[in-house]
Amino acid sequence: MTTTEAHPHAAPHTPGAPTHGGPAKGVQSVKFSFYRVADHVRRAPAAERAALGEALTSLLAQSSERMLTRVYSTVGTRADVDFLIWQVHDDLEVVTDWHAELLRSPLGGALERPHSFLSMTMRSQYSNPEHAGAETRERLRADGGTNKYLFVYPMAKTKAWYELPATDRQEMMAEHIAVGHKYHDIKINTTYSYGLDSQEFVVAFEGDDPGEFLALVRELRDSRATSYTLFDTPMFTCRLLPTEDLAAHLGLIG
Repeated sequence: MTTTEAHPHAAPHTPGAPTHGGPAKGVQSVKFSFYRVADHVRRAPAAERAALGEALTSLLAQSSERMLTRVYSTVGTRADVDFLIWQVHDDLEVVTDWHAELLRSPLGGALERPHSFLSMTMRSQYSNPEHAGAETRERLRADGGTNKYLFVYPMAKTKAWYELPATDRQEMMAEHIAVGHKYHDIKINTTYSYGLDSQEFVVAFEGDDPGEFLALVRELRDSRATSYTLFDTPMFTCRLLPTEDLAAHLGLIG
């Protein structure tokens, strides 16, 4: 498992954004937005659905021009959501302004958003014995967002975890990392939500084989650090799609 603290092709660096050195702080804003096409849209005439599909494609194209944007389908894997939009930018306002545009568009009444997670990239407080320098990374990966599947979940640790000595936590994290290192084709991307959203982290694994990810998670369940997990659900299995293909995949454009 390739272990990092971030994810896909890095968004443009904003002048003045933190680099290595100094206290760790959030750098890039990361947004995971899960949507569902409303039932009344499914019953609408084909022409109306097609117009909404065209609006969605246009908005996604605009998002891709402004920030790192990845689109994933959850059709067939979840009952409550149909797709994920993953966005990254150094400036949170760019992300929120795009979502305001979506709400002002005809899609504002056509899409439901059952789940939404906000996080940021930041240097890890734990060293990574398997990947030298990984703990200094504070921006998104240069090689991410290209695998066939993304497995996403929000997570929080128990209060007891933070009461442990730092050396004990580092030891358990090293064990956790060693397990993951055996799964070289899986990439982990951890972003931070402290004070920004209800969870503490958003974890996004990338890979091409759901069965391999299943095996990884089963083995990780035996690690000591897992006993200090407060929650790590809901979990989403997401399939990467080109932005221009999403509307047809959702049945908006026949």
